Amino acid sequence: MAEAPSPRRADDIGHRTLGSPVLFAVVYAALAAGVYFSLGVVADHALGLTPLIFLIAALLFGLAAMTYVEGASLHPDRGGSTVFARYAFNELWSFVAGWAVLLDYILLLAVCALTATNYAAVFYAPLGDGLPELILSVAIISGVAIGTIRGFSTGRVRRLAILVIVDLVLQAGLVVLGLATFFSWEVLTAPIELGRTPRWEEVVFALGVATVVLIGLESAAGLSGEVGTNRRGLRRLVTTATVSVAVVYVGISLVALTAVPVVGGQTPLGEEALEAPVLAITGAFRQAWLADGLTYVFAVAAVLTLVEAAASAMLGLSRLAYSLSLNRQIPRGLGRLHPTRGTPYVVIVAAAVVAGALVIPQDLDFLVGLYAFGALIGLLLAHLSVIALRYREPDRPRPYTVPCSVTFRGGRLPLPAVLGAALAAVAFVSVLVLHEGARYVGVAWMAAGIALYVVYRGSQDNSLVKRVTVRESALRRDREQTDELGEFGSILVPIFDNELDDDIMQTAGRLAGDEHDDFDDERGALIEALWVFEVPMSLPIDARLPDGQLKRARTALARAKAVGEEYENVEVATATVRARSAGRAIVDEAQRRGVEAIVMAAEEPTRIRGGALLGGRGGANESFVGAVTKYVLAKATCQVILTAPAASQPATQAPPAPETPGGDLGAVGNGRPRRIRR
Repeated sequence: MAEAPSPRRADDIGHRTLGSPVLFAVVYAALAAGVYFSLGVVADHALGLTPLIFLIAALLFGLAAMTYVEGASLHPDRGGSTVFARYAFNELWSFVAGWAVLLDYILLLAVCALTATNYAAVFYAPLGDGLPELILSVAIISGVAIGTIRGFSTGRVRRLAILVIVDLVLQAGLVVLGLATFFSWEVLTAPIELGRTPRWEEVVFALGVATVVLIGLESAAGLSGEVGTNRRGLRRLVTTATVSVAVVYVGISLVALTAVPVVGGQTPLGEEALEAPVLAITGAFRQAWLADGLTYVFAVAAVLTLVEAAASAMLGLSRLAYSLSLNRQIPRGLGRLHPTRGTPYVVIVAAAVVAGALVIPQDLDFLVGLYAFGALIGLLLAHLSVIALRYREPDRPRPYTVPCSVTFRGGRLPLPAVLGAALAAVAFVSVLVLHEGARYVGVAWMAAGIALYVVYRGSQDNSLVKRVTVRESALRRDREQTDELGEFGSILVPIFDNELDDDIMQTAGRLAGDEHDDFDDERGALIEALWVFEVPMSLPIDARLPDGQLKRARTALARAKAVGEEYENVEVATATVRARSAGRAIVDEAQRRGVEAIVMAAEEPTRIRGGALLGGRGGANESFVGAVTKYVLAKATCQVILTAPAASQPATQAPPAPETPGGDLGAVGNGRPRRIRR
């Protein structure tokens, strides 16, 4: 949602071609849709306090908008709260946020499809009930899924912008006309008996349900890597979206509760008009021509807006699933990309199937209550993440900063985010306690997701809390057609200017190049050749290096680049770093660059110089490693591949360079690559 560059690789960001008006269109598409399906559910629980509930929801939205814009401008990437949690906490919490929001996207898809059929019933009554309703709902979901697989086009952006403008004008016009025709303070307040009509627990639950206004922020955050706008544009986005929520939601709820008032502790908005509450407002006008005209106009607008909101939800889901797959938080097969469209078609189809199953009971109250469960988890983690990032990354450039911050324990504490987190926590507890769907289905969804995450990460020998990434190309190729070692699109190779460098670069080239001739992105595989200047403790870390060392490093890296780029579809980047410890520098650089593997040389079998057994089992054919390799094996968060010589092959180790730790790496010649997993 901002112009600041991402610290990740450029190929994960994309070209920034969108502006804040497009973000507003994405946000408001979800907001407008929320009016059409949430008004009846909230009114059913909050009764005469519905306008107050939506006013508080608008406050929650404003707090959330500030949090999401700061978080997305700080780390522009696909994913919203899951990205914030990744940098603020760890991969496990990132997955929890992502899995909860994934549920919300599926639910929003089902809710929008189901509600659209009830507005379409104005033109053909059977569409609002029974089998025709189910068939139309599934058709909408299927159409949205097919459109998302085809991709997000500029034509759709224009259609979305036009629809948002038309819908905003219609809803604002209905508010003005409705207030002028129906509004009565006495009609609104007379049925209210605090604690009885409605009951307090119903009011608190209604507040949780009103969080449906928030999902547009996740969808917009998913586009953050493609947005170029300035600080003023981000502030304008926050202000405009918040004012729109307050005016539209509060205004329409005031009109609804006076046009269709509460009688005897009940309102038609929560009964026969539950699934199409806006039509209850338009039908309340006394002039038949006006009532009929507005009913048809809003029926068309509602169907178009709900279908577009469903498409936005599926777009957000696809981008979130893409992010989760790249970071190995869900099985790579789920995030597999379409060979020509580049969209995660497997997860899109799976989401469509689940959404189709959810509309079968045709229970809107259940779906919206369950939706609030996931939305509040994502919102709570988003607020907590932005607070934590103020302390973890205090000096990182922020194109947008949440205002009203105070100095607290050495950092700038954003008070709006603290308030938002507190309100989200209260609302989440209320939904969990008062809604059976959230309590059972929601908790079961989260438990199943965490189990999937733990099993998948464990099967890959990956840490539950550390980041592990793959390149986009890994989601495009057929895994069954690659051998076990041929999986890597980005590899780090330490260079030490000895006769082994060519062997190691050739090993990396085979793993990244010839095995990956099916890469369909223009960049191909990437090998990062790294030279470590190990600076002794007796010298400052930035001490001037001898010209001979600099020349030697440049020559060795140039040679490595030439050897590596002999392989098709391989690009070799070179870099130098200064460090006190070569092993730690290699591990840190691998993590910072997000590589998938480190390729190094194991020492010749020997029990001299403090070597350690690979695998720890011993035996005549086991290889040994030195201190640097041992450190990398113990600390690296990605795969480490060592090459080892045949047992009868003589050593070919070159003397270690004085300024590098090459002696600890050993030598292997033309042995077979061996992968080491932790």
